[in-house]
Amino acid sequence: MGFKVQVYIYDLTQGMARTMGPALIGRPLDGVWHTAIVVYGKEYFFGGGGIEYCNPGGTMMGQPLKIEDLGETQITEDLFQDYLRTQSQDRFRGDRYDLFRHNCNNFSNETAQFLVGKGIPQHILDLPNEILSTPMGQMLAPMIQQMTPSGTSLPSNMGSGASAVNGASGGFSTPPITQKEVQKTSF
Repeated sequence: MGFKVQVYIYDLTQGMARTMGPALIGRPLDGVWHTAIVVYGKEYFFGGGGIEYCNPGGTMMGQPLKIEDLGETQITEDLFQDYLRTQSQDRFRGDRYDLFRHNCNNFSNETAQFLVGKGIPQHILDLPNEILSTPMGQMLAPMIQQMTPSGTSLPSNMGSGASAVNGASGGFSTPPITQKEVQKTSF
């Protein structure tokens, strides 16, 4: 029996990207994307605090704009927690977060590949570079970088059987979550 894996897709602009897109990159934007992976009944994401989780749809963003089924995984939750622990200590530590180059969408893509062997939609991964390749995008990048919300991180000494991920924050990546919505534990 497999475990269902989904990618939750949020528009951080809540629709404003459609009107801002032409001025920013010369064409309409469908959204500025935050993604998270939902598996084992939890929503996992990455931001400035590292990897963290909450109940599905439990961020301040509310319900996602779109949910895509990625398939089923045979990977156990314990093995997944080991994977997250390893990732949170190196590649997806909070201090390695970069809104445009190493964000929640990169985490969602790599985590999806680990779980089901395929990533998230490519247009989501391409958006930061598309924006940064424009003069307006380059001008606005420092301001946008400052707007990155923060959350709570995945602990580094999580006991076996507990589920945890580092507190995250995240621009193109992570909507803010309240303290009571975030599970804090240590790997």
